[in-house]
Amino acid sequence: MSSTQSIFGPRYLALSIGIILAVMAVGFEGLAVTTVAPAIANDLKGITLYGWIFSAYLLAQIIGTLVVGRLIDRKGPALPFTVAIILFVIGLIAAAVANDMMVLIASRALQGFGAGAMMTCVYTAISLSYPDELRPKILGAFGTAYVLPSMIGPYVAGVIAQQFSWRFVFWGVLPFLVLAAFLSLPVFRKLKFPNVEKKSGAGATWLSILLAIGTGIFLSGLGMLPKTIGIVLVLVGLALMVQPLRKLLPAGTLKFRLGLPSLIASRGLFFAAYVSTQNFLVLALTETKGLTADLAGLIVASAALSWCVVSYMQSHWDAADQGRGRNKRIRMGVSLMIIGIGIVVWVPAINIALSIIGQMITGIGIGLAHPTSGAVAFANAKEGESGEVSANLQFADSFTPGIVIGIGGAIIAVSQATGLLMEVGISGAMVLNLGLIIFSLFASTRLKMGKSVGKTVV
Repeated sequence: MSSTQSIFGPRYLALSIGIILAVMAVGFEGLAVTTVAPAIANDLKGITLYGWIFSAYLLAQIIGTLVVGRLIDRKGPALPFTVAIILFVIGLIAAAVANDMMVLIASRALQGFGAGAMMTCVYTAISLSYPDELRPKILGAFGTAYVLPSMIGPYVAGVIAQQFSWRFVFWGVLPFLVLAAFLSLPVFRKLKFPNVEKKSGAGATWLSILLAIGTGIFLSGLGMLPKTIGIVLVLVGLALMVQPLRKLLPAGTLKFRLGLPSLIASRGLFFAAYVSTQNFLVLALTETKGLTADLAGLIVASAALSWCVVSYMQSHWDAADQGRGRNKRIRMGVSLMIIGIGIVVWVPAINIALSIIGQMITGIGIGLAHPTSGAVAFANAKEGESGEVSANLQFADSFTPGIVIGIGGAIIAVSQATGLLMEVGISGAMVLNLGLIIFSLFASTRLKMGKSVGKTVV
């Protein structure tokens, strides 16, 4: 492959490395915080606010993703990316020096907004900077850069917290962000947008805020189930979420409408099922099977390993068939995820061997489906809507996992409240994940191929 056809050739080298560093920084920070969150809550005497370490990040990420997606299509990605980096850096510094839980939570909100905005800018740069035949390659590298921290991030964060302080976890991310900005911003400033009529972003801003409020109420209600107040909050949250989702996502996404709406729906469902399965499998292995946290983490990391390998391979398959097999690879990937998650659904039967087999198959599946779905979306982005499509992809990767994990946690809480074994509750959460994957497979059949080589029309 000549240098002009490689994502690491002279033309794309700086941007590719910048993208990879930015994604690695966000991925590592998110997983590292999961590891050190108990130490943070104890040190800052805020264990009652423990859940908000994650909720503040998620809710701000929703706003950052959707608002910046519209702003990019009007202003370009350079300014939003700069602001996103600055906010993320401020959030990291504030977290590193925080002596109060409320300051820590506010810093997590800044990090969430910055991460959502930054990843949306990165997706847009991929859409505008790389030709269609290179997008599967950079998206494969993108996926690998995001997944690799899941194999080393928790362990490294644990060592840092134990040997030094949890504060150094936040300080350690800063150099990666600075270097990512240094490499990426010059390219972002040169990106040209088609001269088309731009949509106003004011409505999207208010809808994003309303969605974040509704999501916060919904998740709070899930944490209070099966109490009456919990049921009321869940219903109120859902009512507030429906209209923003209908307006902010491609028309027909909630109904699996043929084309791009079904693509976004399928991606959101399979990614949520993947992340949720990872979380609850660790819980099953540690709480019901008696495995240590580090061993459970290694087992779950087997999915990340197979994801990385297949994500690399799919880019070569895409080049071989000039993109004709993209829809097939998405469906095949989702089908493999059904098998992989199906293996670990019934928690009483789970053992180390089954867990590894299930995780490896699931990783192969998402390694096929995740980068390919991004390539299909970008190949069909209309002029002037690269930012909006990028926001939809990032939204699918962030919003749905948070909601599904919350629902899974509520299933476990209700099962415990009714006197059922922990194994039964986790199995219920796993069944939910399996159901989501089946719906994702149905949505993935709602795509169609165009006649032109290398172009998937949705």
